[in-house]
Amino acid sequence: MATSNHSMYMSETDEYLVARAQAGEAEAFGVLVTRHYDLMFRLGYRLLGNKTEAQDLAQDICAALPAKLIGFRGDARFSTWLYRVTVNAAKDRLRKRKSRHAAQEGWGEIEALSRATDAEQRAQRDWLQQAMATLSEDLRETVALVLGEDMTHADAARVLNISEGTVSWRMSEVKKRLRRLAQAEERYP
Repeated sequence: MATSNHSMYMSETDEYLVARAQAGEAEAFGVLVTRHYDLMFRLGYRLLGNKTEAQDLAQDICAALPAKLIGFRGDARFSTWLYRVTVNAAKDRLRKRKSRHAAQEGWGEIEALSRATDAEQRAQRDWLQQAMATLSEDLRETVALVLGEDMTHADAARVLNISEGTVSWRMSEVKKRLRRLAQAEERYP
């Protein structure tokens, strides 16, 4: 009776699984995809703002991953590399769609699912969603990684292929813009 390596691979590191997948072992690749599918979907959802598009994006990445994996050199952790692949794929999808409307509308939805339905909290989330919609794509991507994915500025910088200082500047810029919006609304209710 043939035994499956799948359960054996579950306890292995991503680096080991990548090496085995690059060598053509389908089960190692399957464990990698299973382990990181939620990452691709969650980040895709935050960037695209639409559940169906995020699912399509994650599936497209999974389909393209065997070919992309050949180019993975291990310069960064696999998850960091996969974040970058996901961000780039989402950018491509947004460019093709040529509409930021859905991404802007969907920003707050995932957060809304995990919070209480208290009216004040809903109002705050609605305000934040509208405020986030006014940000540029670069600023939204940075916020999605730093706040949404709880990444350090260094990790977000690696994913976005920018300097850590640029990530810090972007987060500072987001805070300034949100503060200005809040102050403007308090003066002019």
